[in-house]
Amino acid sequence: MRIRVRRTGGFAGIERSAEVDTSGRPDAGDWHSLAVAVLRDGDGGAGGVPDGFSYEITVDDETVRCRDPRLTESQRALIAKVLKEGA
Repeated sequence: MRIRVRRTGGFAGIERSAEVDTSGRPDAGDWHSLAVAVLRDGDGGAGGVPDGFSYEITVDDETVRCRDPRLTESQRALIAKVLKEGA
């Protein structure tokens, strides 16, 4: 499974993205569970705040969009895990 997170927006407007390939990883099951939860949560692209971040999360060939501050717990956890920073 390939998971890609793209973050845009924010005060400085700096784009950041990262990708993880879970194939062969010992923790692939954890990644898979989190990715399924994010896809189940679906799009939440509306209703952000000025200078907030917008996220595009792609799992294999399915993409959902979400925005701060309306991230679900699974979206927040996956974003932090892929970007290796707090979301």
